[in-house]
Amino acid sequence: MKNLKSILLASLLTVGLFSSVVFTSCDQDACKDIICANGGVCTDGSCACPSGYEGTLCETLSRAKFIGVFNGNETCSAGTDTYSLTITANSNDAKFNIQNLYNDNLTAIADANGTSFTIPSQTVGVGVTATGSGSISGNTITITYTLTDSSGSNTCTFIGTK
Repeated sequence: MKNLKSILLASLLTVGLFSSVVFTSCDQDACKDIICANGGVCTDGSCACPSGYEGTLCETLSRAKFIGVFNGNETCSAGTDTYSLTITANSNDAKFNIQNLYNDNLTAIADANGTSFTIPSQTVGVGVTATGSGSISGNTITITYTLTDSSGSNTCTFIGTK
């Protein structure tokens, strides 16, 4: 009888131990094998990227797709023009520089966000401010912005390709 109690107790302990191993092993860390780059944080198996980065592991600078020389046409409330503008990297990873804006050697700094960007209100020349936004699709960029100076404002849309 004593042996039967020992066998039952041992069996019960074995089943309990086995059950605890099975139930705790099902709760795996979804981020265990994921390493997010550039300060990204893994939550539930996906990386949340900091401003200026994108990609599955935050490995890509958002602004990279915008960098280059774009040739295009611009339509403004004060006329039209055909010219090139150059987009270069800014010292801030989340930003880029738009050079030769308005075909007048003006430079604006834009904030990249996926395939779109904003040009926050800023001084781009002596007494000239700019504000606007834009997007890129493939190699085509569209920028809509407003320049304001002492004589008034002019709203323009530039569409160009790399």
